[in-house]
Amino acid sequence: MSEKTEADVLRVALCQLSSGACVDSNLDVIARRVRECAAAGADLVAFPENAGQLAPEGQKLSDAEPVEGNQVQLCCELARSFNVGVLLGSFSELSSDPDRVYNTSVLIDRNGRVIATYRKIHLFDVDVDADTQFCESDTVLPGEPEPVVADFEGWRIAMTICYDLRFPELYRAASDAGADILAVPAAFTARTGAVHWEVLLRARAIENQAWVIAPAQCGHHFGRRESWGHSMVVDPWGTVVAQRGASEGVVFADIVRRDLAAARARIPALTHRRLR
Repeated sequence: MSEKTEADVLRVALCQLSSGACVDSNLDVIARRVRECAAAGADLVAFPENAGQLAPEGQKLSDAEPVEGNQVQLCCELARSFNVGVLLGSFSELSSDPDRVYNTSVLIDRNGRVIATYRKIHLFDVDVDADTQFCESDTVLPGEPEPVVADFEGWRIAMTICYDLRFPELYRAASDAGADILAVPAAFTARTGAVHWEVLLRARAIENQAWVIAPAQCGHHFGRRESWGHSMVVDPWGTVVAQRGASEGVVFADIVRRDLAAARARIPALTHRRLR
């Protein structure tokens, strides 16, 4: 077997968290996970949406930071110190609106440089049932409606967040921009995750013939807020190759370039498109 190279295989670690309201406590967990994952040979350590804080809306606003703030800068230092890429799934980014923030994801390279910033486009305004009512747009501004696709060590990674998963046009635009990997850090609710999480992740992988990495929040956070967990890696054929379950922890997977080419050769659907 040939030796692994950056061009052939990317080893990813998906860190499933149950983040709370205390930023410092959550950052301690993030630091510990980066150390552990780097020691286990990860090339990219990925965290879920709201990794640094999952708190009631008022506290989210009061603790918001710029990209240059403590949460992102700590992740930059960790990436540089442990020679790994880091995907900070999202944090609350200060905006020019004092009543609303951005829900922002950043991708950091091994040198500790932020190489991509993505602000969540689709906001979670839903009324599923008595236990699943959210209006994210009350406190969050949407980002610009365009895909963000970044180069990481020869791989093209598309940045998305949670509720974006329900909007296939975003992923098709990312595919058109050359995405090899679709990143979906999330805090999917337990109610919707049980029925929609896996099928949507697999659908996005299949229809775009791309790898999907989806680090997730799990467990109870505050009040009745409960996240589904089940962090997942899906290959371009739609097969779930790694999954965490419902508890905190890490799941590893090797993202293999030849599987992209194989899926696209077997069914060259991306070249058969008639509508653009």
